[in-house]
Amino acid sequence: MADKWMIRGTEFSNCNCNYGCPCQFNAPSTHGFCEAIGSVMIDEGYFNETRLGGLSFVGVYQWPGEIANGNGRSQFIIDERANAEQREALRKIACGESTRPGSTHFYVYNSTMTEVLDPIFSPIEMKVDIEGRRAHTKIDGLVESIGQPLLNPFSGKEDRKRIHLPAGFEYTYAEMGSGSSRVTAGIELNLNDSYGQFNTLHMNQDGVIR
Repeated sequence: MADKWMIRGTEFSNCNCNYGCPCQFNAPSTHGFCEAIGSVMIDEGYFNETRLGGLSFVGVYQWPGEIANGNGRSQFIIDERANAEQREALRKIACGESTRPGSTHFYVYNSTMTEVLDPIFSPIEMKVDIEGRRAHTKIDGLVESIGQPLLNPFSGKEDRKRIHLPAGFEYTYAEMGSGSSRVTAGIELNLNDSYGQFNTLHMNQDGVIR
């Protein structure tokens, strides 16, 4: 594999599972099918000689059953500010190309896809605060995705919880929260107060950098 790449930044993901998401523990999904959106902000990155810092992209995913059973659909919305080389680099990373097999969630998800829709290039507004467990992604006419802290049902106060995956293919630590998302792109999603995940995303062509 000749291509060398790296991205370091933040990610907010929202799926239709209950808080905690059984998929994180290799268990069946909450409802027997998966719908998800992931928002990525790149602070620093490259694809060979192409710099990627300051760009962002959003992945939208939909599976009719468990992820491992395949037949999924996906679409990526890529920062309109990216030039032609940056757009292709982000597409390759997001689709798991130029990546050691099985080493990133992008690769694994793409391996379960029956249909990958053409990417959309659009202005993206995105904020991800991992420590505060808050996020907001807005793409006019396409995406509104919001992340918030979990609340303790007894005290009403913010409730901090996290998952530690020492060998995870997406992150090592992730803060847990609540997410709600509306998507009206090639794939449509309507998620309400379901699993939210806030994490550092630091990986290269060989997997997560720890």
